[in-house]
Amino acid sequence: MALLDWLFGKGSGTKPHSKAQYKSFDLRSTKIASKVSTVLDHLGHLKTVPSGTFRFIALDVETACGDAGSICQIGLACVQINNEIQTFSMLIDPGTRFDPFNIKLHGIGPEHVVGALRFPEAIAAILPLLSAHHIVQHSSFDKRAIATACSTYEIATPDLRWSDSLTIARRAWPEFNGNGGHGLASLKKKLDLKFQHHDAGEDARAAAMVVLNAETQLKMTFEKLILPA
Repeated sequence: MALLDWLFGKGSGTKPHSKAQYKSFDLRSTKIASKVSTVLDHLGHLKTVPSGTFRFIALDVETACGDAGSICQIGLACVQINNEIQTFSMLIDPGTRFDPFNIKLHGIGPEHVVGALRFPEAIAAILPLLSAHHIVQHSSFDKRAIATACSTYEIATPDLRWSDSLTIARRAWPEFNGNGGHGLASLKKKLDLKFQHHDAGEDARAAAMVVLNAETQLKMTFEKLILPA
């Protein structure tokens, strides 16, 4: 039985890559959330969408090709009240090609997303959690990728509260300007962060750790860090 048939209880009859299949999809639906899991548990990510109330949630995506909307993995890092981090990661079938450059970067190829959710189902599963929290990305790419994928499937772009850990890092460590910069790879070395680069769950964890380190560095809470400098 096809995965979407299993999720929704009936076949679609529409071609798998057709936008029309998703035009009336309710982005607020939470019925499939409990059925979402990940095959990336070797990195210690949760297998189901996290629940509860968190200080903030960091989000990262990986893409299959140069198209920003070709999301093949979404990772979340949920920062608890005690600053411990829960990570969740899920593979997504982008419904498009995988470029060799991207495969080499993150190790995800077409064979890894066979049977995975498509983007509309994936975003529906995590949207209730995202909508209830402030979202952190490292640079503006992740927000743009989400918006582009929503446009591709002709569904509404979720109205989320976004902040940028790259901006926060520049504020906390201005001495890094021209000295390796504030990208995650550079911050990994300079701040001694422990994560596996180019896995969405791990990169989300890194963005969360950047914020937590910046809180200590600047002696400011997250709520103050996200205000304009």
